[in-house]
Amino acid sequence: MQLPLDLISGVLSFLFTVLILSYLIGDNPLFRIAVYLFVGITAGYVASVIWWQVLTPRLFSPTSSMFQTGAYEQAALLVVPWLGLAFILMKISPRLSRIASFTMAFLVGAGAAVIIAGALIGTIIPQVSATINFFDLNIAAARNINPAEVIGNGSIMLVGVVTTLSYFHFGARPQASGNPRRFIVIEFFAFIGKIFIGITLGVIFAGVYAAALTALIERISSLINFFGNF
Repeated sequence: MQLPLDLISGVLSFLFTVLILSYLIGDNPLFRIAVYLFVGITAGYVASVIWWQVLTPRLFSPTSSMFQTGAYEQAALLVVPWLGLAFILMKISPRLSRIASFTMAFLVGAGAAVIIAGALIGTIIPQVSATINFFDLNIAAARNINPAEVIGNGSIMLVGVVTTLSYFHFGARPQASGNPRRFIVIEFFAFIGKIFIGITLGVIFAGVYAAALTALIERISSLINFFGNF
């Protein structure tokens, strides 16, 4: 007798929901089992994605095609990836793990460059443009917004951006007591920035809490519907 897929998924959903909610009574083996399963499934999924979407199409398939077609001029392009793969696999051996540091340093450096470029293009520049646009009276007139409101909103945005950036300014000069201290103006801006950061983190926490509460309600509702249909 073959069980329907909806019954299997419903039973598993109920089981994992109970295992996760068991953390409410403290850390226990049931919760650890659920966490281990989620971590293992995630690791397996990531390994599968790397195998089929990175290694196979970009390394194994081009290497196999090179030997089949005899286009050995492509070998120069494949030597570096194969060396990188070999160096990473050397992390398995404690004696050879230092050799893998070259590949890991390259990966970390490339990843840092991508993150910095992404932060610059995706966050800093749009933030500057958005702050400038708050003072654009033409855009406000097109949207029938009062110019005073535009200037007020823009001023709040500008103060928030400047003071928040000032909070992360770590330049300081040594005082007579020997303790470093920032310039008094930077200290004042940093204090205002701390308020903006606190408000932002509070809003983010409220959003995360609301999302978690919504997910919990959806999970309970789906379980109720499952047992009702069953």
